[in-house]
Amino acid sequence: MNKNFVCRFGGLVASLALGFSALAAESFRPPSVPLVACNPYFSIWSPADALTGADTTHWTGKAQRLTGLVRIDGKTFRLMGKEPSAIPALPQTQLEVLPTRTIYSFAGEGVNVTLTFMTATLPEDLDILSRPVTYLTWDCSATDGQKHSIETYFDASSELAVNTPDQTVVWSAEKMSGVSALKVGSQDQRVLGQSGDDLRIDWGYLYVAAASGQKALLASVDAAAGREAFAKSGKLSASVASSVSERQPATAAPVSALVLRFGEVGEKPVSRWMMLAYDDLYSIQYMKKNLRPYWRRNGWEAADLLKAAAHDYDSLKLRCETFDRELVADLTGAGGENYAHLGALAFRQCFAAGVFVADGNGQPLQFCKENHSNGCISTSDVFYPMSPQFLLFGPSVAKSFIVPFMNYAASERWKFPFAPHDLGTYPKANGQVYGDGERGVNNQMPVEESGNLLCLFAAVGEMEGNANFAGLYWKQLEQWAAYLKEKGFDPEKQLCTDDFAGHLAHNVNLSAKAICGLGSFAKLCELRGDQAKADEYYQLARDAAQRWVKEADDGDHFRLAFDRPGTWSQKYNLVWDKVLGLNLFPAEVARKEMDFYRKMQNDYGLPLDNRETYTKLDWITWTATLTQNREDFDALIASVIHFINSTPNRSPMTDWYETKTAKKVGFTARPVVGGVFMRMLYEKAIWQKYAQRDQVKAANWAPIPKPPIVTVVIPAADKAAAKWHYTTAQPGADWTKASFDASNWPEGWSGFGVRDTPGALPHTTWNTSDIWLRRDVELAPEQLKDIALWFHHDDDAEVYINGVLALDAGGFVGRYDYFPLTEQGKAALKAGKNTIAIHCHQTGGGQYVDLGFVDVKPN
Repeated sequence: MNKNFVCRFGGLVASLALGFSALAAESFRPPSVPLVACNPYFSIWSPADALTGADTTHWTGKAQRLTGLVRIDGKTFRLMGKEPSAIPALPQTQLEVLPTRTIYSFAGEGVNVTLTFMTATLPEDLDILSRPVTYLTWDCSATDGQKHSIETYFDASSELAVNTPDQTVVWSAEKMSGVSALKVGSQDQRVLGQSGDDLRIDWGYLYVAAASGQKALLASVDAAAGREAFAKSGKLSASVASSVSERQPATAAPVSALVLRFGEVGEKPVSRWMMLAYDDLYSIQYMKKNLRPYWRRNGWEAADLLKAAAHDYDSLKLRCETFDRELVADLTGAGGENYAHLGALAFRQCFAAGVFVADGNGQPLQFCKENHSNGCISTSDVFYPMSPQFLLFGPSVAKSFIVPFMNYAASERWKFPFAPHDLGTYPKANGQVYGDGERGVNNQMPVEESGNLLCLFAAVGEMEGNANFAGLYWKQLEQWAAYLKEKGFDPEKQLCTDDFAGHLAHNVNLSAKAICGLGSFAKLCELRGDQAKADEYYQLARDAAQRWVKEADDGDHFRLAFDRPGTWSQKYNLVWDKVLGLNLFPAEVARKEMDFYRKMQNDYGLPLDNRETYTKLDWITWTATLTQNREDFDALIASVIHFINSTPNRSPMTDWYETKTAKKVGFTARPVVGGVFMRMLYEKAIWQKYAQRDQVKAANWAPIPKPPIVTVVIPAADKAAAKWHYTTAQPGADWTKASFDASNWPEGWSGFGVRDTPGALPHTTWNTSDIWLRRDVELAPEQLKDIALWFHHDDDAEVYINGVLALDAGGFVGRYDYFPLTEQGKAALKAGKNTIAIHCHQTGGGQYVDLGFVDVKPN
């Protein structure tokens, strides 16, 4: 670590730490620092100790460069980014990561400069929390008794508005009442046009903006010229004309640059600020209906967002400071200073891994993204570990991620007696893609997901003191409780949330979840006034818990699986027994497990179980709470802090890592770190304090959107396989055209890919990086009006009709689905013979491609 780098809360928590019997605290070093933390597509991090130590990136690690300079008495220094490398960095003296702010401090040339990134994630106020706006504030003051002339420079690369840097962009200058802005976006604007994991947004528009009172200069400038001009004169170079933008890929396009002038600065601090915002137009597709971001629900446009954000700056600054101070104090009181550091970082990452949208009634729905695992949206075993952060802050945020999931589970599409796994692939929540999806039971997680939802509904009931919310979905909850009654105690061979560890039968921790799920259902029955059913399920749960204690016992601990002596695992699912007041398991269970865990810890954490030395950060923070003993909690959390400070992987916080080496195994920037807040749910007064601040009072959610009527026109392999010509070698330039001769290409039956790709039905193996396909189809005139593609792609694919691009689909989908044609593609279709040409490119994981045609009519 750089010896000049200090990460701390300063005096904010120093007095609170006194009196706690914590282990010696390490200085906290985030592996990567959150700068812009709004949603999965607007999430920018600094992967270094110093803000000038690395270029900023999207959470996926791809470049999304922000650059900052300061000019002090004519001398220029870097504040942010590695470039221009010829300009020296102003020494950084401190870093604070707080729940809503990241604060960097610099000193040199007789001046202190503080740069604060503030994203107003105030959970009681979803109007504010949902705004995709981050404020950057510079505070400058003299330290030598002299006056100093100061200007600051900021620029944002056009990379922020595209998925890949070769995509072309357009830009413009915008004027609105009280605000000036620079706007940049992709030329193609494929709104919600791609789904998958390692993707960045390529629709909507980035805004670099300043209020009129900030004395800002704004221009779209060549990066090198703009920075050079600022270094020489404190001004900007000439704007690049937008008329040339259509020829510019993002890396060659101008940057959106802003200069703030501070004048002569003395000991009294002078402050200037700006806004970085992203209007994505539509955020989520839910059951084929495109949903607006929550902040847009009353008809707002980008101009309304920026004007409101500028107007609210002073009040939000005060509210964020107050919120940070209070939450850090509560975290410190519950778990010590380093737990507060961990909680602040987790808070930022968790909210940035999802997005709030408005349903048809204007009510808030939240969709989380399974970042860096498979890109699924609204995954039950991801929002289950995420839930403590949402539960802590009240009914509206807690219900926001449950409602869209439950509406799907209650629909006629979900035909199984257990809960679903997911809603699709982000940002398209059109139905489960994991395992067999809606088709069958292979690779489902029946006990896992059913237990998850029962526990979560009971937690909402505990918070509200009633089961009214559960009553909306009582049929499903009864069904899942009955399933756990039959199947939960000794689970058959199946996956659980830790699916990377593989299938496991007789899973003791999964059994504990089922038992807590039965107890949760009993609690809900009791809250509904059905004491007879409550007594029945409480007795079932108590009997199962007694049997569990006996059959899982392995001497000084409890087993990984009932039939495997000499094994062990973390029993993190037991947390609900105390959080919900179920009291199913004797206290000796947690005590015995914790004593064993403390003997089994490695330097960087407690392994997940005896099979491997890797662990899950979220589950350690749950396991640490089991005894409600501060010494135990500190012992387990200290190893997590040691991991965070030591890991060589400079990415947003992982939740899956090696406990002997501190190296990341996988998973980055996932919302599951909201599980760090499980400790706070034991503090009932604190939980109620935050929950009662809910301003939204969400209710009367819209029903699930009605799906359109889809009729097969030309079947794909999910109905009937077809022959295609294909090649895995780069074809000639005219390969998409009807006149191209592909008769020498091999023929194969659709679909093309490899087994175990989600939703795939491969008849012809394709396991290379690329495949090109051609086929002729016959269409009747009456079939052309409402025609769409019936397509499954994994990964990036382009579809051509008679030589015209009809679909450009990035990422992957995980299931067959319909896709509208581009206007040009639909125009290219004709009655009679049509030549269909497809290119699919494999980027990682599964691979598959297949296509048919369907007729799509509104329902």
